Amino acid sequence: MEETIQPIDPIAISLGPLQVHWYGVIIGTGIALALWLAMREGDRRGLPKEAFPDLMIWAIPIAIISARIYYVIFEWDYYAVHPADIPKIWNGGIAIHGALIGSVATAYFFTKKNNISFWKLADIAAPSIILGQAIGRWGNFINQEAHGGEVSRTFLENLFLPDFIINQMYINGTYYHPTFLYESIWNLAGVFILLGLRKVNLRRGEIFLAYIVWYSIGRFFVEGLRTDSLMLTENLRMAQTISIGLIILAIALFVFRRKKGLADVHYLDKRN
Repeated sequence: MEETIQPIDPIAISLGPLQVHWYGVIIGTGIALALWLAMREGDRRGLPKEAFPDLMIWAIPIAIISARIYYVIFEWDYYAVHPADIPKIWNGGIAIHGALIGSVATAYFFTKKNNISFWKLADIAAPSIILGQAIGRWGNFINQEAHGGEVSRTFLENLFLPDFIINQMYINGTYYHPTFLYESIWNLAGVFILLGLRKVNLRRGEIFLAYIVWYSIGRFFVEGLRTDSLMLTENLRMAQTISIGLIILAIALFVFRRKKGLADVHYLDKRN
C-alpha cells in the first residue's frame, strides 16, 4: 500500500491573487545574508560602502537572465519548438553555472568602471557567494526538485535525517537522494573554509580561486547523483564538464598569476 505523505506547501503566503513562494523567500534570504556578509568584510577591507549594493542592482537581474539563457541553450531541442516558453522562468529552468558566468562578468566590468580591484572584490565576495548557494539549495528542497536517484526510506533514515526532510524526498510514490542537502552541506563547509583562508592572508585572488575549486569538486560528485542534469552529450553531464574545466582553470590561474608576479598583493594588505 502506497504511503500518504503530504509535501510541504510551496506557497508561503497567499494574499488574494498574490502568492509568495517559499522558493523566492529562501533565495531572497540567501541574497540578503550574502550581501550583509560581503558588505561587512568590504567595509573592513576599505571598499566603498555602496560597492556591493550598487553591484547587486546589476548582478542579480543579469545573473537570472544568464542562468536562463544557459539553460535554454542546453534544452534547445525543446525551446526551438516552443519559443514562447523561453521567457517563462516561473515554470523553472535556470542553471547556477549560467548565473555565475553572468554575475562574474558583471562584477568585472563594474570594478573596471569604479576603479576597484576585481580580485579584491572577488575575494571578499567568495564566502558570500557560496553561502547564498548553500541557502538557495533549500528552495530546491521545497520544490522537490534537483534530487538524485531512487533510494529507500531506510537508506534516508540511516543518514539520521529528520522526518521533514525524509518526507519531502517522497515524490510520486518514491524516495529520492536529497542531493540538495549534500550540496548545501558541502557549500556551508566551504563558507567556513573560505572565512578561515582570510586569516591565512593568501595573495589577492586566491580565496576566489579556492572557492571555484571547492564548489566545483562538490558539484561534480553531487551532479553524478542527480536525475535532471543538463547533458552535453548522451552520456556527458554539462555541470560535471564545466566543474572539471573550472578546477583546471582556477589552478592554472593560481600558478600563472604567481609566476608572472600578478599576485604580489596579499588579501589583508590595505591597497586597492
